[in-house]
Amino acid sequence: MIENPEDINPSQVEKYLRGLDEDKEKLIIAFGASRIEELKNKPDFKYFHNGLLTSHRDFDKFYKRLQNREESAIVSGLNPSGAFHLGHIGVFDTNLFFQKKYGIGLYFPISDDESYVARKIESQEIGLKNAFRLVKEALAYGYEPKKTHFIIDQIYTNIYNLAIKISRGINISTVKAIYDYKDSDNVGLTFYPSVQSAHVIFPQTLGIKNVLVPIGLDEDTHLRASRDVAEKFGYEKASVLHARFLPGMDGRKMSKSKGNAVYLLRDTQNDIKKKVSQAFSGGRATVEEHKKLGGIPEVDISYMYLMYVFKNVEEAKQLYSDYKSGKILSGEMKKMLQDEILDKIAPMKERLEKITAKDMARMIMRNDDIDVEAMIEKSGVLSEETKKE
Repeated sequence: MIENPEDINPSQVEKYLRGLDEDKEKLIIAFGASRIEELKNKPDFKYFHNGLLTSHRDFDKFYKRLQNREESAIVSGLNPSGAFHLGHIGVFDTNLFFQKKYGIGLYFPISDDESYVARKIESQEIGLKNAFRLVKEALAYGYEPKKTHFIIDQIYTNIYNLAIKISRGINISTVKAIYDYKDSDNVGLTFYPSVQSAHVIFPQTLGIKNVLVPIGLDEDTHLRASRDVAEKFGYEKASVLHARFLPGMDGRKMSKSKGNAVYLLRDTQNDIKKKVSQAFSGGRATVEEHKKLGGIPEVDISYMYLMYVFKNVEEAKQLYSDYKSGKILSGEMKKMLQDEILDKIAPMKERLEKITAKDMARMIMRNDDIDVEAMIEKSGVLSEETKKE
């Protein structure tokens, strides 16, 4: 059995995971979100039934209109300072479900400007290159090209016209209260909530009023701001789905510096196997003890991902029982997760190798005078060496 890292103990992991649940409850109790389990009409999709999607704002209204065949859209933002990782699967698969089931158009704002003004990246050029990488990876994820639209603000600068319009409805005191900005922060940060709200409202400028935004729990503050300002300018409030925040492999918050995230398309098979093998486990100190006392699934990160991301409700219940009784060892749990991840990404990696600049350019919104295909070619993202197995 693989021992847990010496600098982390079960009580720390339990405290962090308990904090995530407390954040969920705070969102529901203090900020007026509604529980997913209270929905009377839910899609037949596992994340609505296994606890990965925890709460919502007006999803019932969105879903009723969708079922009545009203044209609808999903807005799902991406940050070019990062990469697709295991924790993104819940939101990305939810987007994919609605697109495949209902033919919904997806709008992906890539916040290259926010990454720059927040100093997450060093230059706008890096932000643009990273944005192209994310477009490429999203294509590989399996989204329908004709129904998927990327908004990279450096390219589709028309988004700023909408941002300027609605900026009159957001005052500085509101921005400071929501985002905790200080007087020493740059002006770009204080304006960005207007841009983010413009991203959420944008499909309505195309005549699509029924809009859903699936997000992580920690992003709800952004949506509260956009929902508040929408009505001031005659737009409808977007509906919101909240996905549970999942930890890194070590049971702590995901972080590049900690190396605890599994990157779906940038890690090799060996990278993934190594990271999962080092995941914090609920296993006992020895095999004998584990078989006698059973594992602790509540703090086992591999089990958590299997339960929330890969298994259906009944499979997860059986896995819990088998682990709790000691029938399944922690090493076997990790092997299950490794296999699930590798099976998930195998077709993505095949598609990734075949993507061209023309494929990507078709999905990127642009001002009329911009040659996006040439920009992609110049960026070098298509000629970059991928990590070999």
